[in-house]
Amino acid sequence: MRYIKFLILMVPFWLSAQEKVEGIILEVYEGKEVPLSGANVFWLNSEIGDVTDFKGLFELPYRAEYDQLVISFVGYKTDTITVTKPRKLRHVLESSATLEEVTVRSRKKTTSRSFLQSQNVINISSAELLKAACCNLSESFETNPSIDVNFADAVTGSKQIRMLGLTTPYTLITTENIPTIRGASQAYGLTFIPGTWVESIQITKGAGSVVNGFESIAGQINTELVKPLTDDRVFVNGYGAVGGRLELNTHLNTKISDKWSTGLYLHGNQRSVKNDRNEDGFLDTPLMEQINLMNRWQYIDAEKGFVSFININYLKDDKQIGQVAFNPDVDKGLATNWGGEIDTERFGANVKLGYVFPDIPYQSMGVQMAFSNHDQKSYFGLRDYNIQHQSGYVNLLFNSIISDSRHTFKTGLNATYDDFQELVETTEYTRTEQSVGAFFEYSFDDLEDFTMTAGLRADTHNLLGNFITPRIHARYTPWDKAAFRVSAGRGKRSANIFAENQSLFSTSRSISINDQGGDIYGLNPEIAWNYGISLLQGFNLFERKGDITFDYYRTNFQNQVVVDWEDVNQVRFYNLENGSTANSFQVEVNYNAFEHFDLRTAYKFYDVKTDYVGGTEEKPLTPNHRFFANVGYETDIKNNSQWKFDLTYNWLGSQRYSSTQGNDAAFRLPERTPSFGTFTAQITKVFSPRFELYAGAENFTDVRQDNPILDAENPFGSNFDTTFVYGPIFGSNYYAGLRYRIPVKTDN
Repeated sequence: MRYIKFLILMVPFWLSAQEKVEGIILEVYEGKEVPLSGANVFWLNSEIGDVTDFKGLFELPYRAEYDQLVISFVGYKTDTITVTKPRKLRHVLESSATLEEVTVRSRKKTTSRSFLQSQNVINISSAELLKAACCNLSESFETNPSIDVNFADAVTGSKQIRMLGLTTPYTLITTENIPTIRGASQAYGLTFIPGTWVESIQITKGAGSVVNGFESIAGQINTELVKPLTDDRVFVNGYGAVGGRLELNTHLNTKISDKWSTGLYLHGNQRSVKNDRNEDGFLDTPLMEQINLMNRWQYIDAEKGFVSFININYLKDDKQIGQVAFNPDVDKGLATNWGGEIDTERFGANVKLGYVFPDIPYQSMGVQMAFSNHDQKSYFGLRDYNIQHQSGYVNLLFNSIISDSRHTFKTGLNATYDDFQELVETTEYTRTEQSVGAFFEYSFDDLEDFTMTAGLRADTHNLLGNFITPRIHARYTPWDKAAFRVSAGRGKRSANIFAENQSLFSTSRSISINDQGGDIYGLNPEIAWNYGISLLQGFNLFERKGDITFDYYRTNFQNQVVVDWEDVNQVRFYNLENGSTANSFQVEVNYNAFEHFDLRTAYKFYDVKTDYVGGTEEKPLTPNHRFFANVGYETDIKNNSQWKFDLTYNWLGSQRYSSTQGNDAAFRLPERTPSFGTFTAQITKVFSPRFELYAGAENFTDVRQDNPILDAENPFGSNFDTTFVYGPIFGSNYYAGLRYRIPVKTDN
């Protein structure tokens, strides 16, 4: 009978109208109204209820016999609201005691998964980001097992992330759902978003939404930035580390009128100390300076249904790499001391405009527009690499329902423009990419145990041609406290082979491109299918809540641009069809062992195979096994004072080295790396809602990789290579910092 019911519900024209009550539950913290996740919302004297999600949202079916809606949360006054018709609600719960106002915040989950969404989304709040130094986006995933972070090489200090066994380019990275880190910014763009600017992060595993484009293959990482209206009026974060790294973040927000708010966000970092702990003559960490400015405007007219954001951003980022003795004023362009400089200047602006029809609250439309100019000038020893990338993006969206609110849809048009100019040693590469696409995404929710999102988009691209991108996500609740999900989808992308693999310039390898008649470096676009299944199960153990998640995802490449490192004398780029695969399995357990003590553990298995011209091999420097554990504890709040403790352990199994058999005997590596584990800890002392100090230790057991640079004594020789990095280079790092804030004023 369940399946017959489902088939009937799938046809909207056979349906009678389904009415519901939906809305958002908020709390007041430090003068700001913020979403309250985990609040209970239910009809009085019934078993029909919901629990607010990470954004404080809920929805319930409406019946004429229901008229009393109960809203409750531990530490807050329980409210009962009279509801006589279907409508949207916005309700703020009041603390039951002044002392407990902050205590409730400590009970919230800093990382959560929804039991209701069709997509497999992990939500990371700003509270989770504070568990580590989190100076930029690349360092925001240290306490999350779904994302792996590792160094790309031994000299630039750049970090790349891995999701479902695939590196950064296969994950769509967006800022407030606008594609951000792509093209020229792939190598260093994760360091261009300061951690204090981030309000929350949503990690979507598997094929993403068609609304955000066709490039996503392994998943999507979306970053929500702090809002001028709700962010602190003044926020200051200072950070210093023993390696000479200093950072300062300042937020200045003001409400200009009833509708307009604006914020000025300033970030600066510097490392001027030369570190060479392993005494190989090379800097363990690059010298660097960065200034990053953003002006953000927010407009809200609730009566007329308008909301808008305007962002203007400027970045200047300079790095010096290489030997300790390298002096760019003397050694640049000479085979004396090996070194380089990576200077990036970036300007960006974007506008988001949304409109909700006042008389039709389930119907809305929006416009997203973005422009950026990215200019990187760099050299690595005697090898030059410059890239300028101008990018434009426009997205038009419309949301509404079909028949009733169980059937919703999103549709729209988007267009992209990318102009690339590259200098690779002495060769110039230029290209312009333009695309126009249309999408339609349908969502079904039976308000009980089944939700589904199915999308299709059609694009025309001047270099990739005309193509279709289908994607589907579904969730089913087979029993209590469970969510079973499946997903499938296709992705297509052009590989920016030099921008995505800049570490090759820090080697003696030549560059070889097998021209196969494609329009991008002579190569054809990458095409892949991603399939996934997931089970989320909540449980109670010893009267404490927890959950366990099983994820399995597989990516099949129909066509892949292979980056072949198996010949020590060259890096080869070529296309291969139907061979490369990536399998990812993860089991994760979250458990609230006792009051204010949270435990998160995970085991991950990767089986990533790349199809080379010489046969299929395990992808280099990708561990098959990883174990993760994180514990966090917070003391009770007394007189607005509190202690917070966090400890994270990461263990990585052995990884395959690419072949070094062509090197001189002294510079040949074994087939696999050793396994290793690292510990990270942080302690935070909250003195008041306005002021706190924190101190931490990264890799405090001082694990280091021996000799990460091949033939470091002869960097202009044929054996020189900085890319065989599997573990920490710098060793232990100790840091301390402070946070000071003046909250927004309340409107009383």
